Amino acid sequence: MLQKRIALGLLIVIVIVGGLWLYNFVLGDTEEASAPISSVPLELTGVPTAEPEPTAVPATAVPNEPDPTPEPEIVPTPPPTGPVIFEISQADSEVRFVLDELLRGDPTTVIGASDQVAGQIAVDLSDLSTTQLGIIQINARTLATDNNFRNRAIRNRILQTDDYEFITFAPTALTGLPDSAAVGEMVSFQIVGDLTIRDITQEATFAAEVTAVSDTQLTGTAVATVQRADFELVIPEVEGVADVDEVVILEIDFTALAVE
Repeated sequence: MLQKRIALGLLIVIVIVGGLWLYNFVLGDTEEASAPISSVPLELTGVPTAEPEPTAVPATAVPNEPDPTPEPEIVPTPPPTGPVIFEISQADSEVRFVLDELLRGDPTTVIGASDQVAGQIAVDLSDLSTTQLGIIQINARTLATDNNFRNRAIRNRILQTDDYEFITFAPTALTGLPDSAAVGEMVSFQIVGDLTIRDITQEATFAAEVTAVSDTQLTGTAVATVQRADFELVIPEVEGVADVDEVVILEIDFTALAVE
């Protein structure tokens, strides 16, 4: 009898310890964002950075002037044209992931969102072939759905945000851009690049639509579809959750402002 009680006591301790470990592993607290997100500065390629020197134009000589060498007249050179760098405004932007699942038997669309997205884009509306897009960063620790238990599971088990705080997208090509665009005109094109989630990098393509609202403001959206398996995004077994879709939709709505 005593041995049975001891065995039962050990079993209870194991269950309690195991339950606490499982709770912390799946649903425990996670690290907060280390700091407000900021952009990786975009280094323009193939664009002159030095401003030309002002051009000196000799003044017209006036007859009977005693001084034969008048001071040259300095004519200011107009500022150089070229790409303008715009930076994503967190206050006016949002990134999202969207996927479907069965929650207690009911079809549910899960949306996780954050405003902690940063990046820069260089645009010359008169020559869109010079457009350059810098690295886009998302703070994965700030992604949130409508359910705190799900949020903890995503951060602890799926994205492992304590170890991998940022999701990054490094563009490698822009395709489908027209030659030029006017203020107020929407431009559709594709952005190809390397998407890194945790320590796994895969190529992804975003379909983008961008409008120059003014000379100092861009607005736009970009959407891509990825497979969970490509990034080894394994859903933990949680009671009531089933048939989580393999397809994940990634979306961004953004406003970018000209860098002064």
